[in-house]
Amino acid sequence: MQKPSPGTVIVALAALAGLFFAAFSTYDFVQHLDRQVHGIHCSFIPGLEEADASGSTGCHVTLMSPYSSVLRASIWGGLPISLPAMGVFAFLLFYALALPLLGRQRDERATLFLLLGTAVPVLTSLVMGYLSLVTLDAACKLCIGIYTSSLAAFVGAILLYRGARRTERPADPVGWGRLGIAFAVGCLFVLIPAGVYAMGAPPFERYIGECGRLETMPSEDLLVPLGPQAATVNVVEVFDPLCPACKGFEERFGAQAASAEVNRRVLLFPLDDECNWMVDDAIHAGACAISEAVICADDSAAVSPEEVIAWAFENQETIRTGAEADPDSAAQAARQKFPALAECIGSPQARAQLNNGLRFAVDNQMPIITPQVFVNGLRMCDEDTDLGMDFALRRLIDRAQADGARPWSEPGESIAAPATAPRRTGRPAIQLQPRRAAERTPAEAARAPAAGDDPETVPAETVPDPAGPAAAPPVAPTEPAPPEGDEGVPGALPGASAMTAPAPSAAPSAAPAPNSAAPSAAASAMSAPTAPAAEETAQ
Repeated sequence: MQKPSPGTVIVALAALAGLFFAAFSTYDFVQHLDRQVHGIHCSFIPGLEEADASGSTGCHVTLMSPYSSVLRASIWGGLPISLPAMGVFAFLLFYALALPLLGRQRDERATLFLLLGTAVPVLTSLVMGYLSLVTLDAACKLCIGIYTSSLAAFVGAILLYRGARRTERPADPVGWGRLGIAFAVGCLFVLIPAGVYAMGAPPFERYIGECGRLETMPSEDLLVPLGPQAATVNVVEVFDPLCPACKGFEERFGAQAASAEVNRRVLLFPLDDECNWMVDDAIHAGACAISEAVICADDSAAVSPEEVIAWAFENQETIRTGAEADPDSAAQAARQKFPALAECIGSPQARAQLNNGLRFAVDNQMPIITPQVFVNGLRMCDEDTDLGMDFALRRLIDRAQADGARPWSEPGESIAAPATAPRRTGRPAIQLQPRRAAERTPAEAARAPAAGDDPETVPAETVPDPAGPAAAPPVAPTEPAPPEGDEGVPGALPGASAMTAPAPSAAPSAAPAPNSAAPSAAASAMSAPTAPAAEETAQ
């Protein structure tokens, strides 16, 4: 036995630190296998600070990115790359401790093997660091801890190898056969945990296609096509252009190879009370105007819907902040950016298509949540729009291809007549926010539609004075989908902006407050299922 050299000590401590950071990263990943929201440790000293559940940290961005795991199409969420990293660091720690115990610190072959072993996490760190900082524009503290540990281990291995070369070679250098055995042992350190994880992954196939369906596909005149439309499988995305979760979803969906096998069309669903009577407040202020711009681009030869969406994604925060201060600023910004759409934005035609899309959502009792994805009418579970997208999308497409294409409905089928009412002062709305009956004047009460009526818009010539909002039918809440996403509400995997889901009712009721709901069997069929019970999932 030899006294540990400085190089050996550095390698051992660095490997121990890398194992520590990789273990916390793996733990955070595995926590999400119950399909719920969990806090993520994003600290250089994980464990001392409370895990962050806001979803705004760089660690959250990297964990939910497609680069955090492999084999995602075969395993729900995939195999986290931090798990093989744990195996590599554990082997480096084992090998570094074995060198002084076996008296091989001055063996050039043995130390060269260690140097090559430490190069593996260093090269991996270079690739992952580039993807994190350049592609994802995110800095993950746990990842930085792993990168630093990898570099420190590599430096220690260099010192140890140079020391071995300067000393007299031992009479019996380690044989290449033994080094081959050491390499095989190192592979086992990586493969055994990965195999155990893969075999123990929860069987989530039972959730595919069980989160609701569209009984009637929307007509083509309600949808905005994105990309080529030559496939046999139709995908409807319920979409808000100012929704951060929608932006993240689009980035992940676009990276899927399977996205080329579908016809993608968007049903615009802005979470903005300027046009959406189903929300009490502007969750994404300005989304109505930007949605109109997307609709207008569909009929424009100068601008494509993809261009408008990309611009909206790039400037989401700026547009929302401006619209909160000035309701008309979002429309002005869109007109300034896309002059070819200036006359169309705010036109009766654009408002009518947007309003009819919202009414289609009401008729089908969709939850008030974005994004939502329907593959040939089958709804992708909200929990599958992040870590489980590769797994769920591949299976939904395969099922749709086996069942055959499901065409869009005929224009006008199950769709109400277009709305023509002008908006209110500032940036008027297609559907004005209702007031409680006690707050209405007798004249307004006489004009109010009967409870349970569809939210029809009053013809332009009968619209009340803009100084007082027109009455709109009350709606009753239905059961909410599991809240998740950029609103930061715990309950399901991040990836959507969630509220409760209203539907027409025969009894008068005030518009529902966020996350308050009365049970509804029809809405329950459209909502994502609750997370599996502990006894039903293997973690």
